[in-house]
Amino acid sequence: MNPEKIAFVAGRSEKALKALEEATARYGNLPPEEADVIVALGGDGFMHQTMHKYKNLQKPIYGMNRGTVGFLLNDYNLDDLPGRLARAVATTLRPLCMTSVQESGFETTALAINEVSLLRQTRQMAKIRISIDGKVRLEELACDGVLVATPAGSTAYNLSAHGPILPLNAGVLALTPISAFRPRRWRGALLPRDAVVRFEILENYKRPVSAVADATEVRDVIDVTVREAEDVAFTILYDPEHNLEERILREQFLD
Repeated sequence: MNPEKIAFVAGRSEKALKALEEATARYGNLPPEEADVIVALGGDGFMHQTMHKYKNLQKPIYGMNRGTVGFLLNDYNLDDLPGRLARAVATTLRPLCMTSVQESGFETTALAINEVSLLRQTRQMAKIRISIDGKVRLEELACDGVLVATPAGSTAYNLSAHGPILPLNAGVLALTPISAFRPRRWRGALLPRDAVVRFEILENYKRPVSAVADATEVRDVIDVTVREAEDVAFTILYDPEHNLEERILREQFLD
């Protein structure tokens, strides 16, 4: 990688656009197709958008925080950016692949970097049957929803739903219920990363459910399959002192 062949992309906020102007003035700005590295200026949501948009280029992405939380991002500092890129630690993220079938029979496939979540659409709780690798493990989960999270996404919605934080290289996925009513004491499960998870929506005619994979939402689903994507991987760059593995580990010791 030539750390001086940079493509800058930015979110729509005033702060991100100002950073794009400053970065371009100092280092120029190549088209992503011609660059060796893509620098994303924005928040975590824009980082996700960048990963999805340029996944076919297979270029490493280095994010700098011009948003709010910035969990997936490095600190914003344009000084010696080529040097920072040259020293950066590469982390490989493998997304989930969601395949959903709607009542109409229409099938949708989408990628999720953080999690795939199933959510009730109305006041009625959802009823969902869960199978792992072709074997029914939970005949009926009555709940607000359920999700499958990657290690990178385990500190996001999964953590808010009281799911476990997963070390980046743990080789597992988190299966986490959202406000489970029955079985009331079920807290979810840890699954091997190559597990195939199937959700069947029970009584879908009166308990409709939507499935969400990052920015893709599919309503009125009746069957959803989730597995790790086999042919897609993202390379994300981090400053050595603030790499993603360390951030996830640190989250386990915060209040």
